[in-house]
Amino acid sequence: MHFTTLTSAIVLALSMVTNGSPTDSFAGYQTLSQFNEWLSTTDADVTFIGEPISKAGGVTPDSQYALDTIVTYCSKRSGNICGGACTVYNGGAACLSAPKTNCLSATNNVAFCDHGNCGGSCNNFATCGTRLDNGFCWTPGTNSINVGTQ
Repeated sequence: MHFTTLTSAIVLALSMVTNGSPTDSFAGYQTLSQFNEWLSTTDADVTFIGEPISKAGGVTPDSQYALDTIVTYCSKRSGNICGGACTVYNGGAACLSAPKTNCLSATNNVAFCDHGNCGGSCNNFATCGTRLDNGFCWTPGTNSINVGTQ
């Protein structure tokens, strides 16, 4: 009886883990409003690459670049804050060189890799292990970021 109850509890627990809602793992995508809020309040040294973004205006949902993926990757983590030297990429599919990256955020799923040229061991942003404030993920050892197509 005790064995049956324990087995049932284990099966139930495993089914809850494997059958979790798909939105649970994707809850960390940075929204445009989160990106704009971070951009307007950060003291990070920000470099922009890709399609233009105005630091003052940010990106609006109806702008011509709203369908692109915005990836922000930074060199420093302080507590739950991502900052330091940051690069903001706005665009489509690309492999971004990102040496010394320790945290990143993205408006869509991207893969962050421990080698250059989007090689080596890569992990999906959607399954971030350590979430930080403003939609960022702690990604120590990142050297490149693979931005896919939507």
